Amino acid sequence: MNDYIGVLKKYAVFKGRARRKEYWTFILVNIVVSFVLGYVDQLVGSYNAEAGIGTLGMVYAVAVLVPTLAVTVRRLHDTDKVGWWAFLSIVPFGVIVLLIMQAFEGTKGSNRFGPDPRGEQSKSSTFSG
Repeated sequence: MNDYIGVLKKYAVFKGRARRKEYWTFILVNIVVSFVLGYVDQLVGSYNAEAGIGTLGMVYAVAVLVPTLAVTVRRLHDTDKVGWWAFLSIVPFGVIVLLIMQAFEGTKGSNRFGPDPRGEQSKSSTFSG
């Protein structure tokens, strides 16, 4: 849950890098919240079947639009790709390609977008004792 809150705290930060865990935690929490809000929208009668979304779901979607785009760009930066790849999501099947790209491990160590977000965890640790 800290990863979800962390993304919200970096609401519009498009620079730097985001770990795989940070990105996927944010996406999965968004999916769960969207399903819950869809259910609540149906219960209170604010669900529009024609649009496929209710009032609460729409408000939430608008609220997390910028953080979702920002964490997507930072995740792309972690794999050493420019943020413009995020525009794949507007072409047919582009979301699938983009999600596959997000699943790959990030660049170990620093890259052109900044230091490794895993910090010391990315270095191999050896036990000497």
